[in-house]
Amino acid sequence: MNAFTPASGGAGAGGRRSGGGVDTATGTPSVPAEAGAAGSSRAGTDGVRRGSAGAPVDGGAAGAVASRSASGADTGVGTAPGVDTGGRAAGRVAGTGDGSAVENASRAGSAGGARTGVGGRSATDGAGAPAGAVASRSASGADTGVSAAGRASGAGDGGAVANASRRATDGVRPAGRDGVATVSPAGTDGAGTGVPASGARGRFVAYARLAKFEFVLDYYLSMLVLWTALAGSVRFAGDTWTTLLLFLLGEIGVISAVMALDDVNGIKDGSDRANYLGTGGTPLRPLERKPLLTGALTVPQATRFGYLSLLWGTVFWTASAFAAPERPLWALVVTGLVLFAGFQYSWGLKLSYRGLGEVLIMGCPLVIVVAPYGFVTGHLPAIVLVQAVLFGLWQILVSCYSNTKDISGDAAVGRSTVAVHTSARGNLVFIGALSAVDLLLTVGASAVGWAPWWFFAALLPEMALRLRQFTSFSRNGDALLARRRGVVAFRTGVAGIVLANLIHFAS
Repeated sequence: MNAFTPASGGAGAGGRRSGGGVDTATGTPSVPAEAGAAGSSRAGTDGVRRGSAGAPVDGGAAGAVASRSASGADTGVGTAPGVDTGGRAAGRVAGTGDGSAVENASRAGSAGGARTGVGGRSATDGAGAPAGAVASRSASGADTGVSAAGRASGAGDGGAVANASRRATDGVRPAGRDGVATVSPAGTDGAGTGVPASGARGRFVAYARLAKFEFVLDYYLSMLVLWTALAGSVRFAGDTWTTLLLFLLGEIGVISAVMALDDVNGIKDGSDRANYLGTGGTPLRPLERKPLLTGALTVPQATRFGYLSLLWGTVFWTASAFAAPERPLWALVVTGLVLFAGFQYSWGLKLSYRGLGEVLIMGCPLVIVVAPYGFVTGHLPAIVLVQAVLFGLWQILVSCYSNTKDISGDAAVGRSTVAVHTSARGNLVFIGALSAVDLLLTVGASAVGWAPWWFFAALLPEMALRLRQFTSFSRNGDALLARRRGVVAFRTGVAGIVLANLIHFAS
């Protein structure tokens, strides 16, 4: 989603400018192994000049860079065999003029011949492969990399400056055109230290990703389900539209709070990093979904957003209740329960750490169908309850596959899911039971008269997709594929319900 253009050219490439405004250049002089490869760069922030082949320029400093890939093959510009064997890159700059010296070392975590670039850019090897991981130490001095060190010592004036930065691992991409970085290492609080979101659009995108807006759009389909379940004369009444609009605005706030605070907790306990980054930091899933991991947002920003979203949701759900033509006690109670318990999925009481995660994942979507329906009509017919249960069940039949993928990360931080506490076979039985309930409820509602006799026919496509989802997972064990198929089945099912409602409630 965000663009990354690796530095082009190999040894002997001329000067270029990095994304941060740092002029860099490389050369290929013949030098001893101890010297490494000489290059020149000018840092726009500290004014340090580096000359080529160790020759000082205008009182600047000579620099040397040497690196070797993790596989043991020599990499970098002009490196000599035997410089290092652990994937380390080291460079020393000796200053003249004020007598200061800067020493900087970083570990290259690439495999198979990737090399680090100069001036914050990634270079490529002879085959044009992207550079691998680079790790160092943050400016604050807290260790944020994968074995990295940076040190500066002064001579003459006795000053010393420590400065280093850790870049992310394989698949590194700096900030994209929208100002949101897509991958970043961890800082002292576990959050990423990449480029923060900038500009109105960049910040909007970052907060939308924090709220998981692209994924939770399915939750907002609850309004379409319940609205089509209303009688024709009620659907277009003014107080109906007011009540439902206010409830929807509150729903956006509550769900955003749940997602934001879940991400904050995931950063603090390390579960998001474990679930989204593999060994050595290789991304396992698109990291732009996690703006705290990429460094686009900070933990304080995300926490503040979560609390403000919760306040927003509380205000609008309260307003919806006051504006509603009906206020049955059961609708008020279940709305209050979701407001209280929803954001505590992994925050506050951390209910998902107490074995209640699956209950919340199914229960909250169910409530956002029945509660506003109750505010509008004052009652709850069997067909609407069946549709609400299916709406919640279809959500858990997406999340249970995510939980399967996240077993190791969730277990490490104490999150209590069925997938964590059961064997692989036990988890498969659990998912199979949920899938069976989906099919039995759909057919059974038609059979016992809770829904029109033809109701199951409108959901035949969803049932077929559900069978495919489970049977393929039982064969190949691909949890993320099954999750994606669950999303498709969910949306197909909602379309079937809406169609059934438009037909059934047309008269």
